Amino acid sequence: MRRREFIAALSSLSALPLAALAQQPSMPTIGYLSFTSAEERPTLLTAFLKGLGLAGYVVGRNVKIEYRSAAGHYEKLPALAAELVNMRVTVIAATGGEGPARAAEDATTQIPIVFTVGSDPVQAGLVAAINRPGRNATGVSLLAYEIDGKRLQLLHELVPQGPTIGVLILASSPSLARTASDMQAAAAANGQRLVMLNASPTTDLETVFASLKPQGVDALLVTTSPFFEGRRNELVALAQRYSVPALYPWRDYTAAGGLMSYGTSFTESYQQAGLYVGRILSGEKPSDLPVVQATKSELIVNLKTAKALGLDVPTSILLRADEVIE
Repeated sequence: MRRREFIAALSSLSALPLAALAQQPSMPTIGYLSFTSAEERPTLLTAFLKGLGLAGYVVGRNVKIEYRSAAGHYEKLPALAAELVNMRVTVIAATGGEGPARAAEDATTQIPIVFTVGSDPVQAGLVAAINRPGRNATGVSLLAYEIDGKRLQLLHELVPQGPTIGVLILASSPSLARTASDMQAAAAANGQRLVMLNASPTTDLETVFASLKPQGVDALLVTTSPFFEGRRNELVALAQRYSVPALYPWRDYTAAGGLMSYGTSFTESYQQAGLYVGRILSGEKPSDLPVVQATKSELIVNLKTAKALGLDVPTSILLRADEVIE
């Protein structure tokens, strides 16, 4: 730069008010902590961003997001949560179940947290009460595990002659111990026998499906887990290949060709989480925001898949279905 131009530039700066010269505050940052990557569940991230937008926040315009994914490994969550805390993010969105929520709460008592979980957050110790969470965390409870008994009843109606139900579970799930006894009680009431099928991020799912027939499994219940949701297309394809009637927790499975699903709307829950994050960014406290509980479950039936499996779906199920895919 020439000397004359340099002096002119200094003159123009000196003409500006001091407020204009002061450093502008940086945008608030959301730490998005998830069990699986955002790319594996794009509809949920879209729903979250929509809720954020309803609160007046748009990524890149007035808010930033730092994404951290455990890629299906629960043991990675504490370090990822600590990393977000060390970055001094403004709020943490702990998505994908109890594991991310617990990791975030263990990492900080100061940074606000908004979670999405499938269990009772009071029973899990995440909040003091539904209406008054009381600490630095609130969020959305899908009550996914509490309706596993209803899912077993639907399988009993669908396959009344099949008393042996395989239950696909993620062995490292924090909620498993609390829900297993309830599932056993519900199965006993239906005259069903449960075969627990353990999976992990290193499990070959085809090996699991190949073991169903030797174990006498008549139908399959896929439990709630972000790990399974990220592999729903593979699970649906394997159920078709091995001709096993399967019931899934969310609509995305039946839309991908699964036989039947029963559960709350995932997209609405993530939109609510995004809205809560936005409200916190605008100054509200998580301790004053009641945990939102999903109250309505939707039953989806895929008749095309039922026909391929040679199954006649009972009229009692079809009449209750919220959606029938033909």
